[in-house]
Parts: sequence; structure tokens; C-alpha cells
Amino acid sequence: MAQPIIQAIRGMNDVLPEDSAYWQTLESTLRELLARYGYQEIRFPVVEKTELFKRSIGEVTDIVEKEMYTFEDRNGDQLSLRPEGTAPCVRAAIQHGLLHNQVQRLWYLGPMFRHERPQKGRYRQFHQMGVETFGMAGPDLDAELILMTARLWRQLGLSNLELQLNSLGTRESRAEYRKELVAYFEQHRDALDEDSLRRLQSNPLRILDTKNPAMQDVVAGAPKLMAHLDDASREHFETLCGLLDDAGIAYRVNPCLVRGLDYYSRTVFEWVTDQLGAQGTVCAGGRFDTLVEQLGGRPTPSAGFAIGLERLLELVRDNLQPDTAPHAYLVLVGEAAQQRGLLLAEQLRDALPALRIMSHCGGGSFKSQFKKADKSGARLALILGEDEVAQDTVSAKFLRGDAGQGQETLTQEALPAWLADKLGV
Repeated sequence: MAQPIIQAIRGMNDVLPEDSAYWQTLESTLRELLARYGYQEIRFPVVEKTELFKRSIGEVTDIVEKEMYTFEDRNGDQLSLRPEGTAPCVRAAIQHGLLHNQVQRLWYLGPMFRHERPQKGRYRQFHQMGVETFGMAGPDLDAELILMTARLWRQLGLSNLELQLNSLGTRESRAEYRKELVAYFEQHRDALDEDSLRRLQSNPLRILDTKNPAMQDVVAGAPKLMAHLDDASREHFETLCGLLDDAGIAYRVNPCLVRGLDYYSRTVFEWVTDQLGAQGTVCAGGRFDTLVEQLGGRPTPSAGFAIGLERLLELVRDNLQPDTAPHAYLVLVGEAAQQRGLLLAEQLRDALPALRIMSHCGGGSFKSQFKKADKSGARLALILGEDEVAQDTVSAKFLRGDAGQGQETLTQEALPAWLADKLGV
């Protein structure tokens, strides 16, 4: 009896070869942009101690309460698949002494995990590119982060994103605001849904970020955090807005933007779109000036953002032009050609490091090999048969682009220079 086919876990998707080219193109664009701004890559484990996320994200957040993949290992330790990248990045920076009298601009890219209901733009394994900075307290750094993301959208040909801004002030100013907010929502308990009632005492600011249409009126009437900001936070936010105005970056101040993680303070921002249905946030970030100290380090001003790559790819896929097809496909007809062809392909790779050449393996007729050459997407077929082996030549035929040029025969010695000229490699 045949064994049942094992399929991927719901909400955790395979990326097939035809899609990988788009991922690679997007990731290359991100890496090049980050290098231009002086950011360095950091890599950290997929699995961390659960306590890291409880102390950073907050025990009463949806992520920790409902969404983390948490398990006990054989040593009895509580571990979790990382649901986000900021806390692991801070943990790594503290552990390896990256924050002692230093300024750091770091970035990372990789999978995150949350047990959510899968839908378009929201998956249980998803990928983020994150940026975290340490040691810079001023609004100029906040502006740089936003300007960098704005440049990315321009490079990717995106014009349908809106920047939303808010300030959460300091922990002290939020504590005063929290009392007033709880009192307001207590007066409107009948209008609150189940999630909001649960958050009322534990995390009332999250009620402001509800997506429930039935609660929009009561949320709109809530006290505004901006009116409770301390003077330093207000000045910080006004300076940031002025820098963005000078740079010509359009934005909307959204007093209900609070972000879902407890560690944020002062500036928070999101780039949102109406092109992805309910999952409209493509990039989100802000300041987390108290998190390093919260995780055992010295007080360190910090800020960053994260981009959901699945959502971004959904928006820009049609704008990307992956170039991963081979430049040339080596058709090998006959046993002598197969033996000589493998060596010839290696010699060409040595001579032309940028050349992408696919060498046919497995035998087959000239006709069947030529079909595979065309299917590969190669621009050029290089043909090596018994006659070519005997004469140290190669026949070249363009499959696309310059296909009208017909077939040309070259010596194997002259081939590298000819390929460099014709293919630009």
C-alpha cells in the first residue's frame, strides 16, 4: 500500500524555483541599499529562550499569549521559534559586546514564526528584513530610517504606500495617559469587543489599533496620546516631522498608531497600502530606547524597522526582472562530446567568472537536447558534436534576442573572447 504524501504545514509555504528568482532579486536590492547606508548584516538563531520574548514583547501581547511556537526541549528549557527579530538582535548585541561605547547600524533577513490564521499576506512562517540601530538618540536617525525606506520604494517602483507617524512618548508619559484611557473605555464598555475587554487592564493602548469597524467611533472619541507627551518627546517628534517635510516625504499623523509590541517608545511609523486587503502594513518600526536595559544591558537609545517580504513581493513582483537564466546551454552529442564538454564548460567558467553556462547531462538526441536548451531560457546554444571535438571547434546558435544571426562556428580557443563580446560577460 502506497504511503500517503506528506505535505507542508499549513501556513508554511515552499518557494519554488520559478519564484526563487524574484526573491533573490528583491533580496539583492535590499542588500545593496543597506550597504549604501553603511548597515552591516547580523545573523542569529531561529530558536531563542522563551523568556527573551516575554521580557521584550510583553507577556500580555497577542504574540506571546497566542501566537508563539513554544516548546520544552530535552533539558527542560522553554524555547520558542522567533516571532520577530528585534529582541534576538538586541540579545546578540548585548551578549557579544557590540553596544559598549559604540554606534551600530545592523540588519538581518530570515524567517519568523507565528501561529496565526493563514490568509493572504499573513503566514505562519514568514520572512522579514529588519534594521536595528543602537547608540543614536536623535530624530535625525528616525528620519534616516524613513528616508531609507522611501528610497527603497522608489527603487522598486512603488508609489501606492502611505507613511503613518505617531509618538508614544516615554514610559512615564504613557502611564499618565493610560489612566485616562482606561477611564474612558470603562465608560464605554458596552461598545468594546471581547479582545478589547481583555486588553482593557493589561494593554489598553492596543485597543486604539483595533480593526473592528464597529468600534471605530468609540476609538475616534478616545483621549489622544499626543496631548500627554512630555516636552522632550514632543520636540523630538516635531523635529522629525520637520526633517521629513524638508525631504519632501509625505506622511499622515495617526494618533491610533501604537504598534503591537510593548518595547516601543517615542517615534513609531508604518508604511501601509490598500492593495493587500486586510494585511496592509508593509513596513513598520520606531524607537525602542528602553529595550536594551530591559534585557540586561546598559541604557542605549535604539530604533529600527522590519519589512514583511511576502507582502512586499506581492506588491512589486511585476516590477522585478530576475536575470537567473543561463547565458549559454552546452549541447553535447555523442560520448566524446560529453567527456570534452564537461571540461570545456569548466574552462569557460574559469575564463569568464560572470558566465552562467548549463552543460547538458544524461545524453539524448540533438533534437531533444536543443529543446531543453530553449526551455532553459538560455540566450545561446553551444553545440559540441563529434565533428567539433575532432576539429577543436564549437558551433554557436542564438536562441533568443539575436536569433536571426544564424549559426556560427568558432575555435574553442577563440570562444571565451567571442562570448565576452556577444553576451557582455
